[in-house]
Amino acid sequence: MSASNVGKGLLLKSDPIASVFRDEIKAALSESPRRPRLVGILATSGAPSKMYAEFTKKQCEELGFEFVLKKIGAAADPTLSEGEGVEEAIIEANNSDDVDGIMVGTYICVYRMYCVYRPLDFEIIPKVYYPIFGVQQDHYLQQVVSPLKDVEGLHFKFHYNLYHNIRYLKPESLLSSITPNEPPPPVVDDKAPPGYVKSILPCTPLAIVKCLEYTRVYNTLLPYGDRAYGKTITVINRSEVVGRPLAALLANDGARVYSADIDSIQEYTKRPPRDSSEFEQASRYHPKHVVRPCSRSLEECLGLSDVVVSAVPSASYKVKTEWLKDGCICINVAADKNFDKDVREKASLYMSTIGKVTIMMLLRNLLRLRSYRDERLTLPAESEP
Repeated sequence: MSASNVGKGLLLKSDPIASVFRDEIKAALSESPRRPRLVGILATSGAPSKMYAEFTKKQCEELGFEFVLKKIGAAADPTLSEGEGVEEAIIEANNSDDVDGIMVGTYICVYRMYCVYRPLDFEIIPKVYYPIFGVQQDHYLQQVVSPLKDVEGLHFKFHYNLYHNIRYLKPESLLSSITPNEPPPPVVDDKAPPGYVKSILPCTPLAIVKCLEYTRVYNTLLPYGDRAYGKTITVINRSEVVGRPLAALLANDGARVYSADIDSIQEYTKRPPRDSSEFEQASRYHPKHVVRPCSRSLEECLGLSDVVVSAVPSASYKVKTEWLKDGCICINVAADKNFDKDVREKASLYMSTIGKVTIMMLLRNLLRLRSYRDERLTLPAESEP
């Protein structure tokens, strides 16, 4: 484990975690018949967006992906509006056989994909930069992207699967707007059953899960799908890009999750309530997480939590070190550090950034979507919708 020891806890860098997936991606690229292409749509004049674009370009080119930046709106001409032409650029990418993926909602890399750049709240990671127009229209733009090209995993079909704990899908189902009407295949291990592929997960939440797997928060002796059993985790932020999907992922893997946002705290869990007859009678979890209101304060939640993840887009926000549980793991996902400098006086392990792991998840999603697209194209004619 690559870490520097200052204070009581360890400072863990993301490099050793990212390197595992970097090797996986390089191996997949070596078998690719053509060089993957990423097209980024820069739609804002903001300096952070330009910086993100250059950062992603560097990462992609180092791995062998082709990166093409398309400037539109204010990024191309200061007399134009911020975000002008974004929807048209997405539609163009949807219809292009030269584009293997599209990212709207976080500036992302894809196997011949588009990424739309917008001012993003969190850290330097390949993402489309929200907000462009505001929550409602940005959400609409996410749905304009074809799910066959959505490397960020923000399309409704992927969110539906995530929130319903549906881990596999049929490639041809990505062509339909209809939600699944048949029971999902049982989760036996980490491999999709015949005829199915893995559903795409949002890159930043997935990167956090991979960090927790690396640090052994996930118990590999337990069955796949329940490996976070027995862990209590607090996630500070409930956005649709990071906080809420992360809470759902962790709860669906067996954890008890406290989801804290500016005005409330909720509990995400597959466990039945402890004070109900359901708990006394039930011998198994709910098939997917349920959300309940929580009367605990943030201080109380933190005092119970084995892991604390914070993604608050504010330089002034800090998690109070004295509220943390001794020996917990703390992960910062915000551009501005949400933890105080003395966090390792309480935390046994602290990650100040996960950006490099997030990039690897983006590229892995890209490779998977390209393979799903190829599988769909090779389906028998009668199975086409």
